[in-house]
This record gives sequence, structure tokens and C-alpha cells, in this order.
Amino acid sequence: MKKVALFASLSILLFSCGKAKDGEFFVSGTAKGVENGKLVILQTIDESGMNAISLDTVKVQNEQFEISGKISEPTIYSLLLPSQNGAIPFIAEHGDIEVEVYKDSVQTSKVSGTYNNDEFYKFNNDIKKEQKSIQKEMQGFQTKNKARIEAAQKSQDTVALNKLTKEFTGIQKRYPDFFINYAEKNPKSFISVYIIDGMFRSPDVDVKKVEKMFNNLEDDLKKTKPGKKVKAKIDELKGVKSPGEVAVGKKAPNFSAKTPEGKTISLNENLGKVTIIDFWASWCKPCRAENPNVVALYNELHAKGLNIVGFSLDEDLVEWKGAIAKDKITWPQMSNLKKWELESVTKTYKVETIPSTFILDASGTIVAKDLRGEELKAKVKELLGVK
Repeated sequence: MKKVALFASLSILLFSCGKAKDGEFFVSGTAKGVENGKLVILQTIDESGMNAISLDTVKVQNEQFEISGKISEPTIYSLLLPSQNGAIPFIAEHGDIEVEVYKDSVQTSKVSGTYNNDEFYKFNNDIKKEQKSIQKEMQGFQTKNKARIEAAQKSQDTVALNKLTKEFTGIQKRYPDFFINYAEKNPKSFISVYIIDGMFRSPDVDVKKVEKMFNNLEDDLKKTKPGKKVKAKIDELKGVKSPGEVAVGKKAPNFSAKTPEGKTISLNENLGKVTIIDFWASWCKPCRAENPNVVALYNELHAKGLNIVGFSLDEDLVEWKGAIAKDKITWPQMSNLKKWELESVTKTYKVETIPSTFILDASGTIVAKDLRGEELKAKVKELLGVK
């Protein structure tokens, strides 16, 4: 009897032991046909959503590879195989994750082993099936109604055209509906958080529906970084503001950091009649593309009262200085030269992407956010009283 109990205990121990330690994920990969020594790079995307960050690199040996890392919550990572010109997205979460690399079609490789990765793989396959079905239906609609469409256009029959457009839009709507239906039926899935976040991109977003779907999620998902972002967006649309929150109509919190020359300056000492706080970085392509417009605006209106304070998310002093010189930026610049996730100023201002701008009036109150080009110029002129 004791032997049976001992055997049972050993069996439970053997079958329950995975390779992932507490707070870690462990990826076991099979890469048939991939030569020894070929690289597999573990990557993620920085908080700006624009730049890949390499976290680790391993080599394929005997058509296999292993890679692991610490993780505090589910996060979307990818495995880049430069030799195959492709990347495999997966969800890094605690547990043993298995990756079967399809050499000739890396993007369709199979990822499994944990709940969210099983869901992710199934979800991607279901999307492809739905896309094919929708495309087939759209083509069928166009073929079937070609004569009706041409006749309505020729006769300028707006009633008929509107009816046909409504039918066609109904077919197209199946695609976003597929995502929403998934999120509603899968409150435990990490993918659902991103689907709900994507609903904010709609110009006529239904805040009540978004909030209901968010509230239906598992509590652990609500506490993740993307979950907290969704909650903040819901509160913003509902007009809910927490004490001290940076928002239009509130005073801009003061902050200080070092200039490229190493001198510490603050926002308050640079406030003027109108001030723009410009969050940017030398590595941010959209920022660099926008800089000429901001430089032109500053050169035109600085003498009339416009101030700009630049805060950079750079880590490298040389690259930061080089970008300032190349883009001909002459307004005060400051940075702590810290990684995005360690930068307290961006956390205070809740800057999630760059470029990001805050426009302040003479009293230091935020009057607008994230304006660009002519819209920014018009707002600044309005505040300055310049025609």
C-alpha cells in the first residue's frame, strides 16, 4: 500500500514539473529544416509602439532551441528568425510554451502549451477563415449587383445606391463583429483586452458597450498594463478625472531634468505667454518628421510670446545632441536619459506614444493636447492673439 502511495506521489511530481520557474516563461522550439547556428531573437515592442527591443538571442541546434525570461504579467513578444525572414508572435506568460516553426511560412508557425497561446493560435486561424468567407461574400455581392450598381450610378438613383451601400457595409461589418463577439465570449483571454482597446479607434465608439465588456473581463486582465490603459480611456471618455490627473483644464505639473549640457532646468522657469511641452526622442521617426513644422512655428512666433520645452525619451546623450543639431532645435531641451519604463515624467503626464504635445496658456493651464501642423499653429495664434 505504501509503495502504491509512493508511486502515485512520484507520478504527480514528475508530470507536474515544467521547465518554467516561478515568474518565468519557457519556450521550447522545434525548427525542422533550419540549419544549426541560425539565430532566434526574442523581441518586444517599446511603449511607444514603434520600436522593437531585442531581449535575448539563442541559436538553433539540431533543429531545436530554448529561450526563457522573467515575466510579471502576460505580454506580447515575438521570436524573430532573420534567416527565414519572419517573426512568430506569442504571449509570454508563466508556463511552458511550445513553438513549432514552419520554415516556409514562419508567420503561421504553431504556438501552444499555455491557455493564452492556445487561444491566440486558434484565434488567428479563425480570423483567416472569417476573412476568406467575408472576401468571398463581398466578391459575390459585387458580381451579383454589378448591373444594379452601374444603373443606379448612371441614373443617379441615390435611394438605390444607399440601399446597395448599406448591404455591402453589412458584409464588411462582419469583420469587426467577429472581434467583438470573441471578446464578449472569452473574458479570460488576454487577446480580449486588446480587442476592447481597439474599439476606441471607432469614431462612434459606444462607451457603455466598451465599459460593459471591460467589466466582464477577469480581474487579473484588468490589472495588466493594457487593461489599465483601457480603464483610463473609459474614464476619460466618461469625464472621470482622478485627483491630480493631467488633463485639459488643469495646471501642468512642474518637472525638472538636465539639459544636453548637464544643467538642471524646470518647466516652471520656462513658462511664457504660451508654452508647448514636446515629448519626443531622436529614435522616433514620426517625431523627427514633425520637428521641421515645430521649428518653423517656433521661429515665426517665439518673438511674439511662444515658448517650447522639449523633453526627450533618449538614453544616449550623443544621439540626442545630434538630433537637436540636425533638426535645428533651439528651444530648451531636457531629459533624464532613462528607459521609457523608468521615466517618471512620462508617467506623470500619462504619455503612451510620442510625439506627444501639451499646449499651456500663460497661467500654465493645459488648454489642448497632441495638436499637429496647421491645427497646432491655429491654436497657438489664438492663444497669443495673433492673426
